[in-house]
Amino acid sequence: MQSWGRQEGLLAAISLLLLAWEEVCTIEVPLDPRIQQDLKQPPTIIKQSLKDYIVDPRDNIIIECEAKGNPVPTFMWRRNGKFFNVGKDPRVTMRKRSGTLEISFRNGGRPEDYEGEYQCFASNNFGTALSNKMLLRVSKSPLWPKEVLEPVVINEGAPLVLACNPPPGLPPPNTFWMNSAMLPISQDERVSMGLNGDLYFSNVLAKDAATDYSCNARFLFTHTIQQKNPFTLKVLTSRSVPETTPTFLTPTGTTSSKMVLRGEQMLLECIAAGVPTPRIHWFKKGGELPTQKVKTENYNKTLRIMSVSEEDSGEYVCRANNKIGSISHSISVQVKAAPYWLEKPQNLILAPDENGRLVCRANGNPKPSIQWLVNGEPIESAVQNPSRQVVDDTIIFRAVQTGSSAVYQCNASNEHGYLLANAFVNILDMAPRMLGPKNQLIKVIENNRTFLDCPYFGSPMPELRWFKNGQGSSLDGGQYRVYLNGTLEIKRARTEDQGTYTCVASNILGRVDNQVRLEVKEPTRIVRAPEHLTVTRGSLAQFDCRVKYDVSLPITVTWTKDDKPLSISWRLKKDEDSLTIPNVLESDEGTYTCTVSTELDEDSASARLTVLDRPEPPRDLELSDPSERSVRLTWIHGNDNNSPITEFQVQFEENRFQPGRWQNLSSYPGDLNSVVLQLSPYVNYQFRVIAINAIGPSRPSRPSPRYQTSGAPPDVVPRGLKGEGTKTNNMEISWEPLLDMEKNGPNLRYIVSWRQKDMSQDWKNVTTTLARHVIHNAGTYKPYEIKVLALNDFGPGPESSIVIGYSAEGRPTAAPTDVRVSKIDSTKTHVHWAPVDPNTIMGALKEYRVHYWRESSLLKGLRVNKEVKTKGFNASGLQPSGILTDLIPYSNYKMYMKIVNRRYEGPPSNTVEFQTKEGVPGVPKFFRIKRWRTDTIHLEWEKPEEPNGILIGYTLKYQTVNGSQVGHIQMENFPPNVTQFTLRLPDRSTHYKFFLSARTQVGAGEVYAEDSPHFANEAYSKDQVDIATQGWFIGLMCAVALLVLILLIVCFIKRSRGGKYPVRDKKDLPLDAVDQKDQDGSFDYRSDEDNKPLQGSQTSLDGNVKESDDSLVDYGDGGNGQFNEDGSFIGQYTVKKDKEETEGNESSEATSPVNAIYSLA
Repeated sequence: MQSWGRQEGLLAAISLLLLAWEEVCTIEVPLDPRIQQDLKQPPTIIKQSLKDYIVDPRDNIIIECEAKGNPVPTFMWRRNGKFFNVGKDPRVTMRKRSGTLEISFRNGGRPEDYEGEYQCFASNNFGTALSNKMLLRVSKSPLWPKEVLEPVVINEGAPLVLACNPPPGLPPPNTFWMNSAMLPISQDERVSMGLNGDLYFSNVLAKDAATDYSCNARFLFTHTIQQKNPFTLKVLTSRSVPETTPTFLTPTGTTSSKMVLRGEQMLLECIAAGVPTPRIHWFKKGGELPTQKVKTENYNKTLRIMSVSEEDSGEYVCRANNKIGSISHSISVQVKAAPYWLEKPQNLILAPDENGRLVCRANGNPKPSIQWLVNGEPIESAVQNPSRQVVDDTIIFRAVQTGSSAVYQCNASNEHGYLLANAFVNILDMAPRMLGPKNQLIKVIENNRTFLDCPYFGSPMPELRWFKNGQGSSLDGGQYRVYLNGTLEIKRARTEDQGTYTCVASNILGRVDNQVRLEVKEPTRIVRAPEHLTVTRGSLAQFDCRVKYDVSLPITVTWTKDDKPLSISWRLKKDEDSLTIPNVLESDEGTYTCTVSTELDEDSASARLTVLDRPEPPRDLELSDPSERSVRLTWIHGNDNNSPITEFQVQFEENRFQPGRWQNLSSYPGDLNSVVLQLSPYVNYQFRVIAINAIGPSRPSRPSPRYQTSGAPPDVVPRGLKGEGTKTNNMEISWEPLLDMEKNGPNLRYIVSWRQKDMSQDWKNVTTTLARHVIHNAGTYKPYEIKVLALNDFGPGPESSIVIGYSAEGRPTAAPTDVRVSKIDSTKTHVHWAPVDPNTIMGALKEYRVHYWRESSLLKGLRVNKEVKTKGFNASGLQPSGILTDLIPYSNYKMYMKIVNRRYEGPPSNTVEFQTKEGVPGVPKFFRIKRWRTDTIHLEWEKPEEPNGILIGYTLKYQTVNGSQVGHIQMENFPPNVTQFTLRLPDRSTHYKFFLSARTQVGAGEVYAEDSPHFANEAYSKDQVDIATQGWFIGLMCAVALLVLILLIVCFIKRSRGGKYPVRDKKDLPLDAVDQKDQDGSFDYRSDEDNKPLQGSQTSLDGNVKESDDSLVDYGDGGNGQFNEDGSFIGQYTVKKDKEETEGNESSEATSPVNAIYSLA
């Protein structure tokens, strides 16, 4: 027999080893409703009543048992181990599609008759599941037994126990002690209730005497309270109560033991007697109390340990001590354990021919025994299954077959309880199914990892393969990875990875496929992120957020401020690329985040907006350390609003001289807040402070208290002392009056003193309140020594330094002599003269002043301006000289010189005549360029207004211009009598730049530059027919001109008869830009209309427009344009022309149609 046992153990070990080598797997059935609906499954208990089930006798009894399975399970009950026929008991019903029992006592019956042990069985075609065994008991709340309690008589100081002994109830009642007034008995270290409900007195006092100590029991299920007959306590008092050493009322003896189950709470109690009342202390031998789950209660008499575990076993000691002595009691605690799970068996779903196992591991104290059942029957007596082997706490399944599904029960039990677990083994065969949506579209960002899901299910587990675009071999490896759940991973999606992917799942029962379409999108990126901004309050702030994204994806741009959504109000402006905040406020400061998101990805960037503003005003100004001329001013800084304070400006206001006017006193660095102010005497101050940063000054602070300084003599010398003559023979002495803050006291006045210099005279003085004093009969330009001081009621101030002043100047008596010129040039000459005697100047020399004028030009007939000009020279020395500039060449000049002091000019010198040399000429008077024909340019000019010599001719340079490219310069020279030139164009699109200058013997003068005009018809092709050469057009223009002439005549006739016609109010408007006047009053015609014939003109046979004698162009040439007082029509065509052109006009007024019409009117 022993040999057989060893062989059986060896076989079990080998079986376990083989199982470890083999793949053991269970099928995870998806929760997809389509799978669950068709999935056949053994029963599973999902709800049941408690093992120890106590019910209220006043209610109906409900014993729960719910299970799920497919097909829906049927239910059967056992009571006390025997079949319970529910249908035969009219009080018992079973809920539909459930195993829950309802026992009703509406029509009589006793709940106690249904007490017992119940177990539920749920069965379908694939097995039977069992519930726990539920012990049903009816709650009981019995009455106290009737008893007569004799009065308790006890000596003062003796211990006492009043027994409660509550009636046994189900569940046990809670006990508490009260008096007849229904108030709790007061408890403390001396008097307390024990765990058994008894009331313990460590020592009795006289005050404990009472007749109403009553124990009460509360029954929770029935919500009733039972009261025991009250105790009467009589205390025999004595003069002195002897002190006693502690003794234990409970537990008795020196040692005791206690057994507690794992997971429950443990209550240890020690109550001691003695005088004085002992104190209780707890400790554990060989270790410390587990402080995290230990709690002392009932004045340290009870030790509570929550959720006891094996390590809480040991010896606990309670020690009671008072000043007389101490006593200890040792409690040996043993922790036992009802069975608990180490590994609970789990449901197992296998495909045919697969392997698996069920494991049932439990522990306890003592160690529980394991029993296996199948469908509620012991596995030993069940039908043998060759694919099943039981090895201790494990059932091994190999090559399972369809039809062997069952529910297995594991029962682990010891003397303290049991565990029961159901686990089914379901043998499942199912053709492959796709669980995901059909033809799903997946979008992914380029270069990101993506997963193409293909959820599927089948039993046996199908084989899954992926294909791209329906071609090639299956995808796995390299860029691709296929997971067991069917998901295809593309490690880094690229544009070429776009396409249609097909997943195919197959097993022995069938084949199924699904398609997933992949689109690779461009990533969303912020290419211009917002940058940190520091702006001034009231200015504009703009955060950029330029985005690059895939245009096929809708994009959303959102802004947040400090991680909170930003409300785009009327102040804020958000466009595609930016956020603009106009008129920035302090509240706008914060961190702004731009988040750009699509359905696939997002990007964000943040920037900080710092708002700079003028600082807040300083506050809490205080004055301290007062003295005669100083005081300390202290203040508290205001907020600098993100811009450091660089300066504090201290201002003052005084109420004596300029009340209400604040003035600057002094400035201090921005890091100070306490300064000593230097003050002036005789001022009643108050101060305020202004903080200044880079943005500007703050508002002023509130004023400080006033501070009055005492008076003193002036300590400032009057400034600006001077003496000068204002009239003949006088001298006015003047100075700047002292400022209000410099007066230092009342009744300010000045003492001014003077004497003639170098005359050994005594000082003369006068006292005045003015800031000047006039000395009469002071002579002509005499030097005086002068000084001044200020004084007030407190005394005089310091005296000024001596200043030299002069009396009034006289008229100079002599003129410069030997005035001459040298080195005469075309525009300048050198002037020489002999200096005058200083005594004849009669004052201080200011300058030698030359008066000169242009007498005439050396060119005959040229009128000149004889305006007299002056120029001063400050030259000194024995042979002074100067240069007279800005002269006009080739002219006769006259000049003379005078001596000048600060008041007068002296007599003139001799008159000098001289001639300037010939120079280069000025710019031509005008330069016009006209285009007579499409292939000809006509140039006209006039001689310079200032020839500056004898003209010898003109030089014309010109070159072609085509945008930024210029051609070779060509030059033409003309004699002085030629003032026009005609240039034939190589083609009508050629443009020229012209440069014209006049020449004298000295050289060429200033250049007059002009461009050739542009015409609209230059854009036409050379092969196009000129419309102006067409007969029909010529006839049409003639008809229009005739109609205009008739209308003019009619209008003037009506006007002469008092009639009115509309007039365009253009007399005050400037000429159009295309008709700008030259300086000489002529027009430079540059309009695109120049090639169009004017109304009233004739067209020659060769297509060129010739001006007729009565064209409107001629009307513009004549007169001053002042025909009508209302500025109507005629005045719009008149311009002022040069006299020479006017005289050379061949059309006379007598033959002008305009004059004829005017005469008719």
